[in-house]
Amino acid sequence: MDSINKSLRLPTLRGLVSGPQSLLTPLHLAALCVALGVLMPVVALIWQAMQADFSHWDNLVTFVLPSVLKNTVLLLAGVAVIVGVIGVGSAWAVTAWDFPGRKILSWALLLPLAMPTYIVAFAWLDLLHPIGPLQTFIRFLLGFDSPRQFRLPDLRSLPGAIILLGLVLYPYVYLTTRAMFISQPAHLLEAARTLGCSAAGTFFRVALPMARPALAVGISLALLETLNDIGASEFLGVQTLTVTVYTTWISRSDLAAAAQIACMMLMFIFCILTLEFYGRKKQGFSSRSLREIQPTAIGGWRGWLLASVIALPVILGFVAPVIFLAWESMKRFGEENPLSPALLSALQNTLLLAAGTTLVVVCVSLLVAWSARHSAADNALPGFRRGVMRLASLGYAVPGTILAIGFLTPAMAVDRWLADLLEVRGLPLMSAGVLLVICCAMRFQAIAIGALDSGLSRIPPSLEQASRLLGENGAGTFARIHLPLLRPALVSSALLVFADAMKELPTTLLLRPVNFETLATLLYAEAARGTYEEGAIAALMIVLAGTLPVILLVRHQMTRTG
Repeated sequence: MDSINKSLRLPTLRGLVSGPQSLLTPLHLAALCVALGVLMPVVALIWQAMQADFSHWDNLVTFVLPSVLKNTVLLLAGVAVIVGVIGVGSAWAVTAWDFPGRKILSWALLLPLAMPTYIVAFAWLDLLHPIGPLQTFIRFLLGFDSPRQFRLPDLRSLPGAIILLGLVLYPYVYLTTRAMFISQPAHLLEAARTLGCSAAGTFFRVALPMARPALAVGISLALLETLNDIGASEFLGVQTLTVTVYTTWISRSDLAAAAQIACMMLMFIFCILTLEFYGRKKQGFSSRSLREIQPTAIGGWRGWLLASVIALPVILGFVAPVIFLAWESMKRFGEENPLSPALLSALQNTLLLAAGTTLVVVCVSLLVAWSARHSAADNALPGFRRGVMRLASLGYAVPGTILAIGFLTPAMAVDRWLADLLEVRGLPLMSAGVLLVICCAMRFQAIAIGALDSGLSRIPPSLEQASRLLGENGAGTFARIHLPLLRPALVSSALLVFADAMKELPTTLLLRPVNFETLATLLYAEAARGTYEEGAIAALMIVLAGTLPVILLVRHQMTRTG
């Protein structure tokens, strides 16, 4: 056994926790506990699924799963094609060509990220209603008076879901591929043109293959968001695995069956994460000293036509829904009491949930990132830094529905134990919203971990060494050196988490306390009832909060490209 450990360079348990210089410090143990805590819902989900009765699977396999699996696979495949075409096409256009409005569109293409998928579905369902504004205007132009004379295809369909989700999620591919296109050296493309390759051939044979890893990463992120979606799919009448898990738990009160179906979703997640891992493994960066691609000027009607085509995803995925929401909200503000008590209560609950989640995420992520820095600096536990950070970031890859189901059983057991200990009725943690905050923190802490780890990596160890040589202890060095330098990363990660927590729907739907409504759940209920006025105000508030991370991305992109 010792020879095997030595050959694999694995430290023994005794070497980890004892010896002249202990490898597992309390800081490392705390970070490891955080990582295992994120892994716990997945393990609990698998355990719960294996312990449940499988007698109902004959009915599921015969009547439910075939259509659900077909819808899920087709939805993922369709979204992958849409985001790939729009993301790569728009990224190459603003990189390779100089046309009217190029500078504006280069950052405006990120705006759909501020729109949650369920809000876009909510807006377009009313816009494209048979008696809605868009179809009424088209009938007016064509000289028709009734929807019976002219009616557009129903948006409530699988193709409608694919198109809407693609219009919202393409910025993931746009961000990753444009960064790769910008870093590509121009002499490679010029060499291809010199050898007789056309402009299209140069793109498909040189530029696109070099950007393939970034394309894989962007598509995998978009597919993870597609799997996490529950509101848009349900609004559009598409029964996916995620929607089936939710309805099985809520409508049929069958948590065991929901856990078993959720385990099937883990296979999709594994495939998507494999794609993402492949992309990151193959991803490389060109030297910034090489000459970058210089955009070719396109003027006249061709330039304006190209600008119109590139602007179309922004108009459909952001501008049109925002105008609709603003118009519906203004109609509501024209009334005597535009903000009802229910809406104000939902806004207060949303802000409290987002603030609590942000506070937990920033503190926990700082612990994990600080532990990773010390592991790397001390050369302790090879692979510990990478393994802990990956486990701690796992929650973002798991859809909120699956995370909530796996989290519920162990969390409820702890809550019941605490109720017995305190001799109180009910479930104190659940009723206070603590479980909801913890689960949301598990889901979003990957955002802050990445930002803080990147921020810490930019702080040279020499500053810390100089502080310690001047007599400052570890806590003082952290407070006086690292925290001030980490302020930009802390602020940006906090804003990202805050905005994501405000628009989170699946986790909030499943783990919220009784009579606890957020803006997202209020909008979900309004859409289910077919009412739009108050839901439009809630949606507009969520979109305004979602613009904060987009502004950060725009500033970052302009810094890189400027």
